[in-house]
Amino acid sequence: MSTRIIPVTPGPGQESVWDYPRPPRLEPSTERIRIVLGGELIVDTTDSLRVLETSHPPVYYLPRTAFVPGSLEPAAGSSFCEFKGSAEYLTVRGGGQEADGAAWSYPEPSSGFEALAGWVAVYAGRMDYCEVDGERVLPQPGRFYGGWITKRIVGPFKGEPGTMGW
Repeated sequence: MSTRIIPVTPGPGQESVWDYPRPPRLEPSTERIRIVLGGELIVDTTDSLRVLETSHPPVYYLPRTAFVPGSLEPAAGSSFCEFKGSAEYLTVRGGGQEADGAAWSYPEPSSGFEALAGWVAVYAGRMDYCEVDGERVLPQPGRFYGGWITKRIVGPFKGEPGTMGW
């Protein structure tokens, strides 16, 4: 039995995740992205790529050069996305803290997502906090998902209770 999905109507300046495409769309962004771990600012950049996919808040991918040197190291594990290909995981370090497997990257992404090669996405819920243009983000619900929720994005979102069959 499937749950009827009732998208939230976006207000002025908002985006609905139900207007995002499947397969996902990749778009450059100049929003200011800041990430803090262990009280240390490990990313501060206006260079990012947003992956926008139906029912998911945006996932922000950042160039490796945006991270403080030494804050990323390879971690065990991998996963596969039907659209982007094989992902490798990274441990994130900052301020004396370590978040094992808290970031991922596509070293050789699938056709259509080549721009992601070597860029890094981070699970917001595993950091002290992440910001988009000064707003602290909420992590996408669910253990596996890496989207970042801001006031600009409306759902409902994949990962919330009752969304397993979406």
